[in-house]
Amino acid sequence: MAGVGRYERDENQLAREEAIATVDVLTSEVVVPAGETPAGAVWLSNLDLAARRGYTPTVFFYRHNGEPGFFAADAMRDSLARALVAFYPVAGRLGLDGDSRVQVDCTGEGAVFATARSGHYALDDLMGEFVPCDEMRDLFVPPAPAAASCPRGGALLLVQVTYLRCGGVVLGMALHHSIADGRSAAHFVETWASIARGAPAADAPVPPCFDHRLLAARAPARTVLYDHPEYKPEPAARAATASTYASAIITLTKQQVGALRAACAGASTFRAVVALVWQCACRARALPPEAETRLHSMIDTRQRLSPPLPPGYFGNAVIRTSTAATAGEVVSSPVGHAARRARAATSQGEDYARSVVDYLEGVDAMNLPRSGVSRADLRAISWLGMSLADADFGWGSPAFMGPAIMYYSGFVYVMNAPGKDGAVALALSLEPESMPEFRKVFADEVARLA
Repeated sequence: MAGVGRYERDENQLAREEAIATVDVLTSEVVVPAGETPAGAVWLSNLDLAARRGYTPTVFFYRHNGEPGFFAADAMRDSLARALVAFYPVAGRLGLDGDSRVQVDCTGEGAVFATARSGHYALDDLMGEFVPCDEMRDLFVPPAPAAASCPRGGALLLVQVTYLRCGGVVLGMALHHSIADGRSAAHFVETWASIARGAPAADAPVPPCFDHRLLAARAPARTVLYDHPEYKPEPAARAATASTYASAIITLTKQQVGALRAACAGASTFRAVVALVWQCACRARALPPEAETRLHSMIDTRQRLSPPLPPGYFGNAVIRTSTAATAGEVVSSPVGHAARRARAATSQGEDYARSVVDYLEGVDAMNLPRSGVSRADLRAISWLGMSLADADFGWGSPAFMGPAIMYYSGFVYVMNAPGKDGAVALALSLEPESMPEFRKVFADEVARLA
């Protein structure tokens, strides 16, 4: 999927979009769990409280496989109701405990489930035009409740099944970030999909674990040994970027990924790809050589702790990390140097992860800075571990899965490219004035590696 999606559009573009980009909502209802679920509350960890407040909207595109009943609303609704039995906190609402700490009240009130139809889009058209942006989110993901935050916010899960002109389907989903990170969201989709394919709800691929006290701060309190600047406000000289951005999806073939990894001395796919994006972004932004540029990342702590978290841990288990360099260092050095810098932002172990949790115990985790990154920086997130095959609801794997929106400039997702073994898809956002140069520089660098 090529092309650039912009928030800032001229009047002709706006008129064209208003004329063609419409989706008619057919039904909208609240789906409650199909059986009895536990009452009470789920305690949220500091990592849950520190997560971005609001929803994470994602989209899954499915090509019609010719079978009758393709993504039938009844089948999707009924399987969702059964999935909510195992994942009962998802059917609850955010609330407050006696100390005014945010928690999940397990009320069983349910999730929003909508169906819609697009008379304009066929799947191939959408695959060619789609970039993460407000317009696409508004078309294919239900709107967030007005009261999305605590106390007593709205539904924690919003789902929309949109039937396209060609018979294909877009499954749009928004799960509240306070209760789940990307890995947990994928776990929920995997379970829902397995139930839709006919598996008993009791035979969930991996039973969910809601014991968030596994990530509680250590007692007695420990001295915090690390600085954790990622959880502190940016200095005034490094103010966050504006929300206006251009977004794009770029695919690297298996051969291109292999060549890039070879140039990065055996670095992981994520680190190698992010290193090249970092270099090209610094060049496209024309940063002065002396300017500080910081690569932010999110790392999963599940396997970094001793003992590791249970395989089905459902919540936020990721921590913010970063590494800094001058733009001149990043641009003038081989890409392998940037990859080694990227490793510095993604290799922390248990001591660092526990330190983050301890640090958050001493601050107001609900009101941490969440306004984006500096114009010189990037925030990179890996979705490489999310298998598209696990999102098969009985009619085949998705033709594409990705974020429905980019929250600000400087965001990068690294994902598996659908249907292309070993290929990688990038969803990224930059300032509108920087994106054209980035695409040119990035294409030149990839060609040079080959």
